[in-house]
Amino acid sequence: MKKIFLLYRNAYGGLSKPAWMMSLVMLINRSGAMVIPFLGVYLTEELDYSLKETGAILSIYGLGSVVGSFLGGWLTDKIGHFKVQFVSLVLGGGLYFVLLNLRQFEYMATGVFILSLVNDMLRPANASSIASYSNPENVTRAFSLNRMAINLGFSIGPALGGLLAAISYKWLFIADGATCIAAGVFFFLYFRAQQGHTPAIAKTETQATPVRSPYRDGWFILFAVLCSLFAIIFFQLFSTLPLYYRQVHALSEGNIGLLMALNGLIVFLLEMIVVYLLGEQAKKSMLVASGLLMLGFSFVLLNLFPAVSILFVSMLLMSISEILAMPFMSTLTVERADLSNRGAYMGLYTISYAAAHVASPYLGTSIIAAYGFDTLWWACGVLSIFTALGFYFVIHQMEKQRFAKQAIVVSSESIIAG
Repeated sequence: MKKIFLLYRNAYGGLSKPAWMMSLVMLINRSGAMVIPFLGVYLTEELDYSLKETGAILSIYGLGSVVGSFLGGWLTDKIGHFKVQFVSLVLGGGLYFVLLNLRQFEYMATGVFILSLVNDMLRPANASSIASYSNPENVTRAFSLNRMAINLGFSIGPALGGLLAAISYKWLFIADGATCIAAGVFFFLYFRAQQGHTPAIAKTETQATPVRSPYRDGWFILFAVLCSLFAIIFFQLFSTLPLYYRQVHALSEGNIGLLMALNGLIVFLLEMIVVYLLGEQAKKSMLVASGLLMLGFSFVLLNLFPAVSILFVSMLLMSISEILAMPFMSTLTVERADLSNRGAYMGLYTISYAAAHVASPYLGTSIIAAYGFDTLWWACGVLSIFTALGFYFVIHQMEKQRFAKQAIVVSSESIIAG
């Protein structure tokens, strides 16, 4: 027991206070994440939308996420991550109260698009601030701490949302809006006095070297495409996997909820430990590729052993794959960027996930409708193999370029010192 305690203490040690406070902000924010998990049910049962109209609204939410991710990254480099996060939290919270009063499809679609846009401006700005408040040697653990808070919040939010929805759906919007605003107020009170709010691009305008755009960085564009393919596979967890649990194994809503909660619990308990033990010991290309292969196998396992007990094994493997892949993807993005374009790089990285939010449910449900669940799980397995190979090669090239750049900088500093 003492060794386990020391392991956790070491895993969480060395992180700055702002990194902890940023994670607390995300915990407050995500603990109120109630509307989106229940949005489809709200539209169909409360507003009597058709399935086609509901699907259109959910896709529009994904499109807003793409635009918001791009805009958030751009604004972060222009005005700084502090202002973007504060506006996103407070304005996004207010929009939930507006959305509560919308009924017509056109108004709801417009409201959902704007809400998604404002909410997802937060993500690249938040990632940029985490990198700013972390040391290079523990940036991956700082991202993991933030993801741990988000996962814990997502475990709390939907659970509370289910209780509030049983009373009235309006309380979902009120609670979500209130927690967003509360997170924004807490964020402002603590971080307004912190350093690093001024966008770094303002300091580099007089330099001869132009700021590199991630949209002209070929290797990083390939990396972002691979991240999107990973997310398309992984997001089956939120779209088609619950349908599989219900239609194939006839699980109750309660048991489906327990299986879904298991993912957040595993990530919450293990991610910091795994990152602490492996982060400096293994190559990122191997870790991310291994995560992809494990993700694919977690789906293929459903075809090989169609028993209810295997559902828990599959969820365990899926959660570990998330731990192996996602934190290091964020770190690779930060390492690829510099202070002047970090927001843009994090924006493109976030867009890769936002695009998957649009494509993943559509592709998954289309394959199920045409060929069945078995084909979808085999397809996920095959796609994960090709994506793992792509990640291994692309990350290897990115790391090689990074080490070469560091060698040049060290050499230049030695010449100047000499």
